[in-house]
Amino acid sequence: MSTPVTRIPAAPSESALAHFQGLLEFETDCWDVHFAIDNQRRDFVLFDVRSEDMFLAGHLPEATSMPYRKMSEQTLAAIPKDQLIVVYCAGPHCNATEKAAIALAALGRPVKKMIGGITGWLDEGFTLIAEDG
Repeated sequence: MSTPVTRIPAAPSESALAHFQGLLEFETDCWDVHFAIDNQRRDFVLFDVRSEDMFLAGHLPEATSMPYRKMSEQTLAAIPKDQLIVVYCAGPHCNATEKAAIALAALGRPVKKMIGGITGWLDEGFTLIAEDG
């Protein structure tokens, strides 16, 4: 007797390995971003892709406001073409990171999504920075 968990068999280990390794080519998480920032080892640019008002209300340390609708060759001109860009939005309920990642990839930029977004960041116990605006 199977359950909904086992009704569809698990993928072979080789397929699972390729799949989960592949995910890390596209995603990072809040803990890894925090570690890099906290240890001054940030080898990426961090973009908050939400609206500028939301950014001012609270954002990750060292993040830059870059709403996905504003991404273009001109707005990215100061960033080297081979520089990894990590994008985040409000959380798992928001698809702005996917829209931003599509825009960046279409411009030939290396990009990863920070899974969890602001929600994940706060869930990990990390704090946000609010701007006087």
